[in-house]
Amino acid sequence: MDFVLMLHSHLPWVLNHGRWPHGSDWLTEAALDTYLPLLETLQALEHERVPSPVTIGFTPVLANQLASPVFVEELEAFLAQRLEACDQAATDLSAKEPRLLPLVRFWRDRFTRMRDLFRATGSDLVGAFREQEARGRIEILGSAATHGFLPLLARDESIRLQLAVGVAEHRRLFGRHPAGCWLPECAYRPRGPWAPWPGAPRTGVRRGIEEHLADAGLGFFFVDAHLAAAGRPLGLYGDPLTGPREVPDAEDPSLIHPQRSAYQTYRVSAARGTLPVEVFVRDPRASMQVWSRHHGYPGSGEYLEFHKIRWPGGLKLWRVTGDGVDLGAKGPYDPTNARGRAGEHARHFAWLLGQIAADPAPGPDGVIAVPFDTELFGHWWFEGPDFLGDIYRELPHHAGVRPVTGSQHLAAHPARTAIRLPEGTWGANGDYSMWLGPQTAWTWERLWPLEQRFWDVAADTLPDPAAAAVLAQAARSLLLTQSSDWQFIISTGAVADYGVRRFTQHCTETEKLLAALTPGSGTSLEEGRALAATLDRRDHLFPDVLPAVAAALSGSRTLALG
Repeated sequence: MDFVLMLHSHLPWVLNHGRWPHGSDWLTEAALDTYLPLLETLQALEHERVPSPVTIGFTPVLANQLASPVFVEELEAFLAQRLEACDQAATDLSAKEPRLLPLVRFWRDRFTRMRDLFRATGSDLVGAFREQEARGRIEILGSAATHGFLPLLARDESIRLQLAVGVAEHRRLFGRHPAGCWLPECAYRPRGPWAPWPGAPRTGVRRGIEEHLADAGLGFFFVDAHLAAAGRPLGLYGDPLTGPREVPDAEDPSLIHPQRSAYQTYRVSAARGTLPVEVFVRDPRASMQVWSRHHGYPGSGEYLEFHKIRWPGGLKLWRVTGDGVDLGAKGPYDPTNARGRAGEHARHFAWLLGQIAADPAPGPDGVIAVPFDTELFGHWWFEGPDFLGDIYRELPHHAGVRPVTGSQHLAAHPARTAIRLPEGTWGANGDYSMWLGPQTAWTWERLWPLEQRFWDVAADTLPDPAAAAVLAQAARSLLLTQSSDWQFIISTGAVADYGVRRFTQHCTETEKLLAALTPGSGTSLEEGRALAATLDRRDHLFPDVLPAVAAALSGSRTLALG
C-alpha cells in the first residue's frame, strides 16, 4: 500500500510590513524553525540513501518571499539577533539558573548550523528544494497565487487568475509545471448554483473547482475525509499566529464509520475533453495521530514547550512536561530525551501505517494520504523534522508500506472510481464558516464588488500600454486582498485587528489603483503610476502578472502560460 505525505507550506505576504510580531519575523521564524530543518533532514536522508518522497507545496506568495533579497537580509539579521540572545542568556543564567546553560549552548550550536546551511544553499531556499525535486527526491506541488479561498470568489476570472499566476510563478521559480495543486484550505465547490451569503452577487450556475484545475493543467488535489464520506471532519485547524488548535468536540477517528474508503483516490467529474482530475482523501486515523496534541504525539512531555519563552531574546528552554501543567511549572528541556522520543513516535507511526496497510479492504491500489501544514513540523512541534526523517528510516522495515509522491501513486494506480464531492474545507466544522460568517461577511461584501470592478476595468485597459503598470499592480493588490489568511485570522480572534488591517489596506489600495484607470474618477493615471511604483517596492511579487490577467479574461481552457 502506498503512503503519500503531503506538506503544505504557506504564509501570507509579510515582507516590508514590519518585523515583530506579525511582520518579517513571522517568515524568518518559519524558515529557521521549519524550512531549514526540513531541508537538513532531506539532505541527511539523501546522504544515507534513504528514499524520502515527500510531496510538498510552497504557495507562490511564500515562494516569492523566500526568493526575495529582502528575506535574505531579514533572516541574516534574525539569526544574528538569536545568536546575540544566546550570549546574553549565558551571562544572565550563569548566576541565576546555571542548570539551563547547556540549553543555551544547544541553541547557539543549532542557530550556527542553520546559518551555515542557509549560506551553503547560496541563500536560496527555493533553489535548494528545486534541486531536491530535480534529483527525484521530492515532488513540489503548485497552489493558488495568494492562497485565495477559491469557492467564495465571485468571478470565475478571479479563480482563473489565482491559478494562472500560481502556475506561472511555479514554473518561474521551480522550473517546471506542477502536476498537482494544493487547494487553499482544502476548499472545494462543485459545479452548481452559487449563493454563499445573502449579499453575494447573483451568478447562476458556476463551474466546479476541478474544472478550473483542469484548465490550469493541474491533475490532482487533496480533500478532507468528510468530503468523500470517508469520515467526519477532524475538527482541526491552525491559527498561523498562535498555533494549532482542536475543536473541543473533535471525535476520535476510531469512532468514525465511513461510507467510502479514505484509502483510495477518486476521479472527480470534469467537463468532457478536459484533463481528468483526481483527488486524494485525507486519512483521519494517521492524520490525527500526528496533528492532535490530545490524541497524538506533539503533547508528549519530553517535547519543547512552544508557549514558554525567555525574554529578551526569544529562547525556548523548557519542555511540555505534562498535560495541563502551568507554564510556571515547566521543567527544563532535554534535547537528547526529546530526540529519542521522536524516534519512538516515528517507529510507532510506521507501525500504524503497517497496520492500516494490512487491511485487505483497500486492495492493491490503496494509498494512505496524510496532508499537514509544513509549519507544524519544527515551528509548532520542534522535533517534527526529526520525526519525519525517522519515519522514512523506519519504513523499509515495513514491507507493506511504500512511500511515494502523489504523482508516483497516480502513475501506477490511476483513479478508477468517479465521485461527486460536496462543498467543504479541512477547517473547523468542515465547511466555509471559518472564512465566511458573521465576523467576516463584511470582508466579502467589500471584496465581491471590488472583483467586479477590477474585471470591468481590466477588460477596458488591458490593451493600453500606458495603463500596464497600474493595471499590473492592481492585479497584485487584488490577489493580496483575496488571501484567505485575513478572514481566518479574524475568525480565530487572537489577533483579529491584524487581519482587519491587512485586508482593509490591500482593498483600499486596489480601489485607488482602479480609480486611476477610470476616466472621470478624480484620480489621474500619473497618480496611479506613482502609487503603483510605491506598492511595487513594498509588495514586490509576481513580476509578470498581465499575461495571466489576459488568460483569465479570455476564459481560455489553457491557463498554463508560457
